[in-house]
Amino acid sequence: MVWTWRFETEEGTEVSPEDDGGSFASRGDAESWVGEFYADLADQGVDRVTLLEDGRVVFGPMSLHP
Repeated sequence: MVWTWRFETEEGTEVSPEDDGGSFASRGDAESWVGEFYADLADQGVDRVTLLEDGRVVFGPMSLHP
C-alpha cells in the first residue's frame, strides 16, 4: 500500500506545494508528516488535504485552518 496526500485550495483546486511529502509506507507516517508540516503547507496556499491509499480517498478533505 502507498499512502499520499492530495493538496487543494478551499475551492477544491489541486495545488502542488514545494514539498508534498512523497509517498508513505503507512497511514501513520503520512499523518505524522502532515501534522509536522501543515503550517508550511498553509503558507504555500494549501487550504485542505485528502489522504489517499493507492489513489483511493480514505480521509478528507481536511482543513488546515482552525
